[in-house]
Amino acid sequence: MNKLFLVRLLMTAIASSALLAGGAFAQSTSSAVGLWKNIDDHTGKPKALIRITEANGELRGKIEKLLRDPSQDQNPKCVKCAGELKDQPILGMTIINGMKKDGNEYNGGTILDPDNGKIYKSKMALADDGKKLNVRGYIGVPLLGRTQTWIREE
Repeated sequence: MNKLFLVRLLMTAIASSALLAGGAFAQSTSSAVGLWKNIDDHTGKPKALIRITEANGELRGKIEKLLRDPSQDQNPKCVKCAGELKDQPILGMTIINGMKKDGNEYNGGTILDPDNGKIYKSKMALADDGKKLNVRGYIGVPLLGRTQTWIREE
């Protein structure tokens, strides 16, 4: 084989790898599936890392890591939760259930606020080319609720 052929082959391989990597990145940011840092809408501080997964067309979100000051309890329990979640560790708790893709949003599911133990209806929408996720919890209608912006970690 001559050197020119090898150089062309190598350049083709590099270009193909770049295209494949770019396509994989585009796929990951077009879905809410992934690891997200939630930001407290009152304090503006990061609170936790939540892993969103998909199974059978439904999204679920589980608290993977708590981002707490060293002075705070590092393994808090959901003391205000009801039923089977009462007094369970917040770390590892599933807080998002039943979210389904609906056009450019995810709807039809619920979100648990471990701080007050309440479960709210929820909707989510990707923003900033998939780098952010606007998560809204509400009672009755979306107008009666609050929104947090989560930041994609991976």
